Amino acid sequence: MEWLTGLIISLAIGAVIGWIAGIIMDSQGSLLRNIVCGVLGGALGGVIGGFLPFDGRILGWVCAVVGACIIIYVAKALKI
Repeated sequence: MEWLTGLIISLAIGAVIGWIAGIIMDSQGSLLRNIVCGVLGGALGGVIGGFLPFDGRILGWVCAVVGACIIIYVAKALKI
């Protein structure tokens, strides 16, 4: 049951990250697209953040938003 709570929290955080990235990138995507971009962006941001010498929650959120922006940019370029 604990995995379900973690999944719901991850989706909620992904939705917020995707929403923030959608505003930054001026994207008119749906909530589902924002969740997908936010979750994928969070994963990409985690990889990007792993190369930085800093650590912390704020940097993690920033890296996740940057990763989501990259995902949105690629999705726009591919017209997805």
